[in-house]
Amino acid sequence: MEWAVERVRLDIPEERIDWRAKGFWWPGPAITTGEFAERRPHLFDGSFTWPVMVARRSALDGNIAVLADFAREHGLSFAPHGKTTMAPQLFQAQFDAGAWGLTAATANQVLAYRRFGVPRVLLANELLDATALRWIVAELDRDPDFDFLCYIDKSGPGFRRAASAVADRPEGRPLRVLVERGFPGGRTGCRDRRAMLEMAAAIDATPGLELAGVAAYEGGLDTREAVGELVRALVTDARSMREAGLAGDRPIVSVGGSAWFDVVADELGGREDVWPILRSGAYIAHDDGLYRETTPFRRLGGGDAPLHAALEIWAQISSIPERGLAIATVGKREANFDAGLPLPKVVRRADGREADASAIEVTKLNDHHAYLRLPDGLPLEPGDLVMFGISHPCTAFDRWRFIPVVDDDHTVVDVLTTYF
Repeated sequence: MEWAVERVRLDIPEERIDWRAKGFWWPGPAITTGEFAERRPHLFDGSFTWPVMVARRSALDGNIAVLADFAREHGLSFAPHGKTTMAPQLFQAQFDAGAWGLTAATANQVLAYRRFGVPRVLLANELLDATALRWIVAELDRDPDFDFLCYIDKSGPGFRRAASAVADRPEGRPLRVLVERGFPGGRTGCRDRRAMLEMAAAIDATPGLELAGVAAYEGGLDTREAVGELVRALVTDARSMREAGLAGDRPIVSVGGSAWFDVVADELGGREDVWPILRSGAYIAHDDGLYRETTPFRRLGGGDAPLHAALEIWAQISSIPERGLAIATVGKREANFDAGLPLPKVVRRADGREADASAIEVTKLNDHHAYLRLPDGLPLEPGDLVMFGISHPCTAFDRWRFIPVVDDDHTVVDVLTTYF
C-alpha cells in the first residue's frame, strides 16, 4: 500500500484578537493572531486574564508525530478526526506529518474543511440534509481534486436522499459511500451482514453512487475482544462485497477512535485485501483523565507515554471562605466536565514559585467557579494560580475561540483559532 500523499497547504484565515477574545487581555485596537504571537508574550506578563486555556507546543507536536508514525509503521492510512480541535493550524500539522485526509462529523465541518482547502474528507456519518448533499455533489463536480466519502446507514431515507442528490448528472463524478456497520446497542449502522449486503447492492445499482467499502465506530465497545470481533466482521463484510462484485479489488475498511487503535492495527495493519483507514482524533491533545486511562499505549506496555496532555486551564484562587475549601475562577463555561471534573496539577504563587497541586480535588463547578477541596499542608492565598488538566479534549476546544500555544517556558509561540 502506498502511504505517501502529496503536499497539502491549507488556506488558514488570519483572525483578529480584541476585547472579545476570552482569556486574553487586549483592551486596545485589534491585532491579528500572527501579530500577537510574534510579540512572544509570556503567559504571566499581563497579556492574559484568568481563566485561560493554553496548549503546550511540545505535547501537540509530539502527539501528532506519535500517531502519524504509528499509522505508517502499521500500514494504515490516517484520516484524523478534526472534530476534536476544529483548528486549521493543527490540521496543517497533521497533514505535514503524513495524514491522508481528515475526518468530519457534520456537514458544517465539511463546509469549514473546504474553506480551509482540505482535499480529502471522510464524513463519518450518514448525511440526510438534502441541501448539504447537493452542495457536496456540486463541489465534487467543481473540483476534480476533491475526494469525499460518507456513510450510508441501513435507513431508507438516507439512501434515497443520497440517490436523489446525484440524479440527473450523466457527466458528474460519483458520490463515494461506505456502508456503515453497527452492533447491538450501538448508535448507528447495519446490525448484520445481510442488511449490509442489501444496502451495498442497492448502492451499486444506483447511478451516481459508488460503493467504496465499509466503516464502523468501535468506541462504544468495552473490551479488546469485542473490538477485534467487530473489525474482523468488517473485513469479512468487505470480502463479501468484493465476492459479490459490489466493490473494487480493495474495499475501504475504516475504523478507529483514540481508545482502540492498537486493536485496529493488529487486525488491519498491512493488509493488502482491504484499504484500512484509521480515524483517531482525541490523541492530538490527549488529556489527564479519560484518555490517560484508556490510551492503547497502556496496553502496549508504556503507560500513557508517549502521548502527553497538551491542554492546560489556568485559573485564579478568588476566595478561601473556610478551612479546607478554596474557590477558583473556572467553571462550566470554561472547562469541560462531561468525562470528569478538571484535575489540579500545579499551584503558582505570586512570586512565580510553583508547587504540586495533585492532592487538591475539584468537587463541583458552577458557571464560573470551581470548588476545591484542599489537603492539609498546602496553603493557598487568593490570587494564587492553579493549573488544571482536563478529561476528554473533544469537549474542551469548543469553549475557546482563541487558544494560546506556549512553549515549555510559558512563552506564547502561536495562537490557535477554532471554528465550531
